[in-house]
Amino acid sequence: MPIRKARREDLSRVRELAEGLGLDSPGMEDDTFWVAEDNGRIVGVCGLKRHSDCLELYALGVEESERGQGIGGDLVRTLVRDAKGDIYLATVTPGFFERVGFSRTSEFPRSMVKGGEWCEGCDRALCTVMMRKAE
Repeated sequence: MPIRKARREDLSRVRELAEGLGLDSPGMEDDTFWVAEDNGRIVGVCGLKRHSDCLELYALGVEESERGQGIGGDLVRTLVRDAKGDIYLATVTPGFFERVGFSRTSEFPRSMVKGGEWCEGCDRALCTVMMRKAE
């Protein structure tokens, strides 16, 4: 399945998919996204947010009907290959990200501190911060 950087005309579909999957999406218009396409239809997304002190992988998701095909891993690997710098993320699925080269870390960039609505509905005890060093 083709993975590519999202174009400006893709952003409405990226937002629709992210919101439909319950992914972090405020301010996403200013971020860079990679998309997975199936016959020209965007079925997966993965975002890279540039903070003042780090890069953050976020909003990774694949339509339910397309899961189990390795699309999420392909999105992450493509983002990592294209991004310049160490990449951080906060997740409740650390095992997935370990399989694609991320490691758990106690470092937590100040700009990634979340609160309020962002963490609503999540058990903060399950949240793991991870990092992948630039290659």
